[in-house]
Amino acid sequence: MSIELVGLLCTVRPWRASDAASLVRHANNLDVASQLRDRFPHPYTRGDAHAFLKLAAVPQLPTNLAIDVDGEAAGAIGYVPGRDVERYSAEIGYWLGEALWGRGIATEALVLATEYVFSSVNMLRLFALPFADNLGSIRVLEKAGYVREGLLQSSSVKFGQPRDQYIYAVINRHWRGAAG
Repeated sequence: MSIELVGLLCTVRPWRASDAASLVRHANNLDVASQLRDRFPHPYTRGDAHAFLKLAAVPQLPTNLAIDVDGEAAGAIGYVPGRDVERYSAEIGYWLGEALWGRGIATEALVLATEYVFSSVNMLRLFALPFADNLGSIRVLEKAGYVREGLLQSSSVKFGQPRDQYIYAVINRHWRGAAG
């Protein structure tokens, strides 16, 4: 399935094998890695990029997409669907290369991806778990219409340090109901 979500500042699209060099250039940054889950490596090597692209560039419905700025993969946005009674809820996450921060690109990518997941995948709820001190990501979520639902105290450990997280969510007001 080919997805191309086009905005004014970026395009959200499937990953390509040819994205390896730009992926390494934008991902190999401690300021980026320090705000993401541990499965996002630092340093981020060419080998890491090739391993990731092998998994992410799949023909079926992709859940992890590239944020393309001026023809170059400069970040990622993706979602992880819940299971069982949470099967219509998904965690959404994103990152953008530091050179592009503060331009509204991440917000636009989040709005595009949220609209796509709600309309095409029929999710009822999307949520994000930014670290409580990640003011940039919190601003992205709020500008994209996500609402803070609560504070999760010492809910995670990054680089050996306990970190608080907020939970932000948005509800699909046009949800079509459960299938079957």
